[in-house]
Amino acid sequence: MTVVLLVVVVILALAVVTLVGARLYDRLRRPAPVQATSSRRILFPFVAGALSSRALDAALRLAKTEGATLVPVFLARVSLDLPLESALPRQCSMAMPLLEAVEQRATEAGVPVDSRIERGRNRRHALRQAIAQERYDRIVIAAASEGSPGFDAEDVAWLLDHAAGEIVVLRPSSADDELSPGHRLAPATSTRSWRKRGDVHGVSRAGETAGSR
Repeated sequence: MTVVLLVVVVILALAVVTLVGARLYDRLRRPAPVQATSSRRILFPFVAGALSSRALDAALRLAKTEGATLVPVFLARVSLDLPLESALPRQCSMAMPLLEAVEQRATEAGVPVDSRIERGRNRRHALRQAIAQERYDRIVIAAASEGSPGFDAEDVAWLLDHAAGEIVVLRPSSADDELSPGHRLAPATSTRSWRKRGDVHGVSRAGETAGSR
């Protein structure tokens, strides 16, 4: 009986050592969080289904240059028959892989990230909530083009009228790589390729935040 007990204790001890070692190895492999070098924040809102890889590239390049923190915001739609704070398991199941992919790309680029999920009755309402509640210096947003996911002309025009600070609108080309849940982001493109395949328009608008509109 003593021998059996001793064997069990040894097996349990080995299992604990293996588990602790695996966790330590995983922690060592995981890159350390990137620290911001300035207080600037770049808001990067996107919608369910997919997001523009080139718009993300644009946001990361600006954040890297300015030492800013990237604030990716997944805009979740809550139907009118549900309370605004209702659990949204289906949309969260899409949001989390996308936010994790964005964070991975940002870590590889050396850009700190502060992810968000913002709720609204539609994308514009969720966008209104985001710009009213978040502190930011610039917004980078993808415009819908040739069937690519993004914000339509009316949403972009509304944002220009209601959001403070600088707004960068990127119109992806048909060659834009879209990121969907379960799909890994392609490596970042070079500056030359990014400028060639997408048009970037920076627009500054000074005014009140959308929280009062």
